[in-house]
Amino acid sequence: MLFDLQRYAGYQITQHRLPIAVNGSLSYSHLVGQKWNQAVVKTVRIKQIQLEQDSGKSLHDDTRKQTLIDLNRAGVALMEIVMEPDMSCGEEAAAAVRELQLILQALGTCQGNMAEGQLRVDANISVHQPGDPLGVRTEVKNINSARFLAKAIDFEIQRQIDVLVNGGVVHNETRTFDFKLGQTIPMRDKESLQDYRFIPEPNLPPLIVYDNESTPVNADPQQVINIDLIRKNLPELPSAKRTRLVDQYGILPEHSFVLVSEDGLTEYFVSVLQETKAEPKKVIGWVIKELLALLKHYSLTVSQSHISPSSLAELLNLLEMGVISSPAAKQVFLLMWKECDKSPQQIVKEQDLGLVQNEKILEEICQNVLDGHLEEVAAIKKGNKRVLNKLIGLVQKEMKGRADPIMVCCDLILPFLKRLRCLRTPNGASTTLHTNQNVWDLKPRLLTKAKRYPLGFDPIMLTMLFWPNVTTMPIQIRP
Repeated sequence: MLFDLQRYAGYQITQHRLPIAVNGSLSYSHLVGQKWNQAVVKTVRIKQIQLEQDSGKSLHDDTRKQTLIDLNRAGVALMEIVMEPDMSCGEEAAAAVRELQLILQALGTCQGNMAEGQLRVDANISVHQPGDPLGVRTEVKNINSARFLAKAIDFEIQRQIDVLVNGGVVHNETRTFDFKLGQTIPMRDKESLQDYRFIPEPNLPPLIVYDNESTPVNADPQQVINIDLIRKNLPELPSAKRTRLVDQYGILPEHSFVLVSEDGLTEYFVSVLQETKAEPKKVIGWVIKELLALLKHYSLTVSQSHISPSSLAELLNLLEMGVISSPAAKQVFLLMWKECDKSPQQIVKEQDLGLVQNEKILEEICQNVLDGHLEEVAAIKKGNKRVLNKLIGLVQKEMKGRADPIMVCCDLILPFLKRLRCLRTPNGASTTLHTNQNVWDLKPRLLTKAKRYPLGFDPIMLTMLFWPNVTTMPIQIRP
């Protein structure tokens, strides 16, 4: 591996003759539709990776019509990754850059924060007819976000197409992306061939890279670069981590992308799982929908979260044990964010958010809701099962989220069963429910059946669980 001196930029160390790596590739997932099952894995070839020395940067002041030179970064080491023209739209390029960010972060190469200049993209764009050679390219410099990269490329593609359709000529030039205008703007032309005047860097000797077979005998591992040893000690890369999360915890692929994309979120998720009885699919919902939403709202990182993994695990355990309902759990979660020094158990006790255990009170409130919403009751009798969800919501509102959803379902459904006359048991035998039979006596059996299933499923399914084959019933259900 050799280093060269580039005189074009005044003084800049680079790799012109023999870069550190060549002929690589980067695989990434590109969403071609609105759903994750429409994501496709694509690969872009990497021409080379070269080590360079930053020469500074230009600051363009449009107000005063002047350009300032910032040399504070001069001499700082940087790595340039040159990709082949294998991508055809802005979103593909953005997806590739996001995957590259994650890889660099996993390796510890850099934090990859584009807004802070730790990673920048120069996009070379050209258009051509199928089967024709690549067209004249333009270069859009120093793009500082994946979102702006996608917009800049798509704008430039359309701009070049419009130029050619109207009989114009695309010029080989350098452009910049104005995110306020949403368009690229010319900076300077590149029609003349630049003489970079590369010469070998006399002060830097060649850097030799070895493998296990070529490493000198008795060589100090700290003094030589052994590519096989480096490969052996590589951390888990993003694509492998996503696959492992899906296989190990049974979460959706899109959830694995979110976990891996947010620094520290995977570790947070795993820590919660280690301390809770809740299933991974429930935990992932709380981590992504509730926790991550608050972090985004307050522009905080996972490490700055007001709620620790242990606290969230304690809250989920309370939910699993039936101490609180799902609506109450969300109230507790928000209070935990505001009152970091209090445990979920303390908040539940202070705010009196535990589930109501008095069944008579619950039955009375459910009956009042039914009596006060006769139109909804009539709709349910005609087979509109969605209306039942509305009634459940009204009961929860009356109970301030402190009612067990399964018990609410039972108390709302059972009054309808009073009109049931003939029903068929799972073995096909017919039975008769006498009019003088107390339908509330059936409640324990219904609860036992329902609690085998997780909270949150369609409430009307309770009746189907209890009577799989209903022949005569006010609610028209077909198993």
